[in-house]
Amino acid sequence: MSRPSVEPRLPSWWLEDALAREGNPEPAPALTGDATADVAIVGGGYTGLWTALALRERAPELRVTLLEAEICGHGPSGRNGGFVHGYWASLPGILPVLGEAQALELARAGEQIIPGIRTWAEERGEDIWLREAGMLEVSAAPAQDGGIENAVVAAARVGRPDQAVPLTPEAVAERVSSPVFRDGVFFPECATVHPGLLVRALRRAALDAGVTLHEGTPVTAVREGELETPGGILRAPEVVLATNAALTGWKPASHNLTNFGSYVVLTEPAPDLLAEIGWTGGEAIIDGRMFLHYFRTTNDGRVLMGSGTGPIGFGGSIDDRFSRDGPTAARAEAGLRRLLPGLAGVRVERAWGGPIDVSADHLPFFRTKPGTRIHYGAGYSGHGVGPAWLGGRILASLALGADDEWTRSPLAARSVPRLPGEPFRRVGGGLVRWAIMSCEAAEEQGRRPPVVARAAAALPRLLGMELGTR
Repeated sequence: MSRPSVEPRLPSWWLEDALAREGNPEPAPALTGDATADVAIVGGGYTGLWTALALRERAPELRVTLLEAEICGHGPSGRNGGFVHGYWASLPGILPVLGEAQALELARAGEQIIPGIRTWAEERGEDIWLREAGMLEVSAAPAQDGGIENAVVAAARVGRPDQAVPLTPEAVAERVSSPVFRDGVFFPECATVHPGLLVRALRRAALDAGVTLHEGTPVTAVREGELETPGGILRAPEVVLATNAALTGWKPASHNLTNFGSYVVLTEPAPDLLAEIGWTGGEAIIDGRMFLHYFRTTNDGRVLMGSGTGPIGFGGSIDDRFSRDGPTAARAEAGLRRLLPGLAGVRVERAWGGPIDVSADHLPFFRTKPGTRIHYGAGYSGHGVGPAWLGGRILASLALGADDEWTRSPLAARSVPRLPGEPFRRVGGGLVRWAIMSCEAAEEQGRRPPVVARAAAALPRLLGMELGTR
């Protein structure tokens, strides 16, 4: 399949649905003329909005102004798969990066995410389609079996076997029936949400908390203490940059980041067929690929299938390849048909994509630019819905000059590996992407991957980049 049955386009179904439920409100007014604030935030997605809310909660006297280039939710926060979890499912990867003590610290911090979002939504009376049903990782080829075992072993190693429960093929089939699923592991720490409803609820909460919001206000220059926009300059002693993938082109962050495309397809509602394959528990699911498939159901019986096999960026530029790449959307649709053949008759209604900001160790990082009061965070690597809740608290603490559990978090205090410069990053990343995709396609077809592909797929590990390697 080289073309999807539906061409990818924006906005996402999530954002369209959320806006329709709001009555398609007008954007907040753009910044016109010069203004001042105590803290200026750039980016109206999860990270920026959680940061604004944390600041207003902890220091209500502060004047907080948030600038968004489009509308809140236009970026990755309104396009993602809606998986909400911390780091227990990532334990096999973060152990070699952080060591056991810091990996445990991060996993325990992540346990606060779902209860924190649940409590916030309940107190505000917001329906964000929060469903706490855990996550299932399945092996869909013999080469993926080892990943299942690694997750179980890692959790047992740190004394938390309850966070990675092994499942036999029969136990997997009881949750969802597929002829290609083998054994699996169940991670209880995971929920799903409607991403559009969440980001728009955060926007409402920020406005209610007294945050000044300007939409349709792109930032054209960042300087110490001020942000330049087409309509005027916003001056603030504390500046927070929460634009994620867009930071790949900003020099202080660019050494540690690159962009990849991630695409999803969304089916029409099919609750009866979901009942036939037994997928009625609401579990989020991933397979064992490096460029994994991620899939979940929705409250109205749709299935979303995602694929992280999109194009790699160059020099931080974000163009149409990240939102209109038909072949990547086609791979997501092919994953739907291969992994869930019981849904063969279900029509794909929508497809969309966008960039994800990938760090060298696949963990987000939060920093203050040396010699300034400019704070930033990025590098979620496709796992940002839940960790953005942590990121908002970390960035708020950085802006407040605090020395606390958030600024001492491994996400704020660790040393982040540097990526090669361009054009080596693009060329090398493209080679590794091709190699891993070739290996995984061969493995799923029962073939031995070509020697050249296996060798190129191992390059990141040889360079000391432990995550996302084979």
